[in-house]
Amino acid sequence: MDTLAQSLRRRAEELGLSHAEVARRVGVSERRYGHYVAGRNEPDLATLLRIAGVLQTSPNVLLGFDPDSKKAERRMLIDRLNVAAHAMDDRELEITIIQAEAVAAV
Repeated sequence: MDTLAQSLRRRAEELGLSHAEVARRVGVSERRYGHYVAGRNEPDLATLLRIAGVLQTSPNVLLGFDPDSKKAERRMLIDRLNVAAHAMDDRELEITIIQAEAVAAV
């Protein structure tokens, strides 16, 4: 249970989501989600799938069963970039793309 709780906390933080916001998006009460984050309870399969969807990851990653952690880390970095991009206005996004293209060209 500790692995799941740690994964939930870490992934929500990476995406800049509060536990209350994750709970709202998943469709469970803050209290119920708080039990998952604290490691006191585990979600059923349907709830775990919804949580993974909200946190833009897989249940395997949340449960610590991803055999290819390098790919998982890369996916998380790309997810973080995607979340940040959605929060930017068009000008900020254009500047970020130019910077990313310059870094990739090196």
